Amino acid sequence: MAIARIKKNDTVIVTCGVDAGKTGTVLKVDPKKGVAVVGGLNMHTKAMRRTEKTPGGLVKIELPIRLSKLMPYDADKKCGTRVKTGEKDGKKARVSVKSGKAL
Repeated sequence: MAIARIKKNDTVIVTCGVDAGKTGTVLKVDPKKGVAVVGGLNMHTKAMRRTEKTPGGLVKIELPIRLSKLMPYDADKKCGTRVKTGEKDGKKARVSVKSGKAL
């Protein structure tokens, strides 16, 4: 089994689309569908009905983004990076190709 390229709580950068060049933190990943929800990106306005729990009105929610449009963000180089498999403390780990540091 291959190591996952993007996981929950990773910082990612969007490579194409309306939000290209923006960064955010991954909130949820669905590897079977090949999508991830990133906080503050791919925002959509939804009209919600008022209930006892919610006040209703227009609510902004994050919609999923395809994993192929996301790339792990390297804070040292301030750009997106590819991921390779390496070792850290004798275990498999995800390593940034550009900086060589573990994610």
